[in-house]
This record gives sequence, C-alpha cells and structure tokens, in this order.
Amino acid sequence: MGKDIKLTASDNFQLGGYRADPATAPKGAVVVIQEIFGVNHHIRAVCDRIAGNGYVAVAPAIFDRIEPNFQCGYSPEEIAVARRFVVNPDWTAMLRDTQAAVDAVKDVGPVGIVGFCLGGSVAYAAATKLWGLTAAICYYGGAIARFADDKPKVPTQLHFGEKDAGIPLTDVDTIRAKRPDVEIHVYPGAQQGFNCEERASYDKASADVARQRSIAFFAKHLKK
Repeated sequence: MGKDIKLTASDNFQLGGYRADPATAPKGAVVVIQEIFGVNHHIRAVCDRIAGNGYVAVAPAIFDRIEPNFQCGYSPEEIAVARRFVVNPDWTAMLRDTQAAVDAVKDVGPVGIVGFCLGGSVAYAAATKLWGLTAAICYYGGAIARFADDKPKVPTQLHFGEKDAGIPLTDVDTIRAKRPDVEIHVYPGAQQGFNCEERASYDKASADVARQRSIAFFAKHLKK
C-alpha cells in the first residue's frame, strides 16, 4: 500500500520515510513516529492501517542523521543495538525532521501525529512545540513526564501500560497532575510495547481498545 519517500528538513537535510495513501479521498493526514527500531515492518504496518482508516500516513526516519535506513526487529541483540540511538537523544533534530513530515502532508488537510515509545515522547514534544498539527496521540513515551510542564497546543491523548518497567505509574501520576488538559489511559497488566504485534509484550486486548480510542480521537479532531 505504501512507498518509500524522501523528506527535506528546514536545514536541508534529506531523510527517508514511508508514506501510505488511502484508496479514497483522504480525511486528513497522520505523522507516525517510530520506536527505537526505525521505520521497520511494524511502523509501516501502522501506516498502512491508518491509510485503511482514510488518512495519508507518513513515517519520517528520524534516525537517518545517525544511521541512514536503520531498522531492526525485536531480538535481545537487536534491542541492545537500537538502544544506542537514545543514549543521548537529539530532541531538536528529531523535532526538525518531524516538522518536515508534517509539512509534507499539510496540503492534504488536518494533520495529526501518533508516536510509540521514543516516538511517543517525540509526538508529545511535537504537540507542544511544532506547528501545523491538529491532534496528538502518544503511546508509552518515557520522557513525557519530564516534558509535562510544557502544554500541548492541540488535543492530546496518552496511552500507558500499567506494568511498563520503564514508565512507573508515579510518572503517569505526575503527568495527570501537571496536565489535567490531556486525556490519559492506563491499560491493566499491559507492558511497554503492548501495541506491537511483533513484540513479546503485545497485549491484544489492550491494543484493540487503544486503537479504537485512537481512531475515535482522530475522527473527532481531524476534520476538514
């Protein structure tokens, strides 16, 4: 359904990406921000699914400044390699590349953003700092608690797993306290990565509910 694309950031850096278009006239667009595993099979499948719901979906390869075309799976060895990308993340560069994706689809209609893991944190930061967005959805973003003093410019929905080893519920409580304007859902028994069918932590029941909430959220806020 989709195709590889090139995006150009404001500093003229060219990065890769993936774009999926719906079969009918698009209702809007959604920027999809990757986990630490790159624009891999799962992120492409997320884009395809979003296109199936009637939106143009584009996933910028936000690691291209470090290692072009990086993508991997979920074995312990691959996870160890992928973690090096977030030892000292360059948030400014990732947001610059995210803005390039927003700009690439803004002619389609209203633009939302959804991110997972690292991408969930990027999506939250984008909601507070970037221009051209209409709504944001963030799945298990570990840095959101640190960013919670920043108020999103657009309606924002957050999803967390109750048993996420990297995001304690005290962090979620912090976000709730600082951001009563943000919609937050916690999924009982769910772990980090519960939305990804390819990970051992996949939780179908939680993922199905979260997806329905996400679809409804975009349907409400991404209106021409």
